[in-house]
Amino acid sequence: MSVGDEAGRLVRPFTLTGGRTRPSRADFTLITTVTAVDPPPEPAARPQPEHARILRLCARPVAVAELAAHLDLPVSVVVIMLCDLLEAGLITARPPRPVTGARDMDLLQKVRDGLGRI
Repeated sequence: MSVGDEAGRLVRPFTLTGGRTRPSRADFTLITTVTAVDPPPEPAARPQPEHARILRLCARPVAVAELAAHLDLPVSVVVIMLCDLLEAGLITARPPRPVTGARDMDLLQKVRDGLGRI
């Protein structure tokens, strides 16, 4: 996969990560919710274009898988870039909430009841 820039040139995903192939942290799963920090920290350096694009997409909470889809990049590349942003203090990452069995049954019951009305 490649990303086209404004001039129509192609940028290989490994160039976006500086050649790195592994994330520096293990904070991200496909359903981890990412949100841009608002306002951004004062000493923040100007982000690279793809990092800035991620920050725009993260103005509202968004899942890692959804970010990868919007950016048309492999999840592994997005996770490496998210690690950069997290370490710079520009985003927050929230793991998925654990769901208890009782809440699952309540939800399923409500869905079943709602389908019965159709």
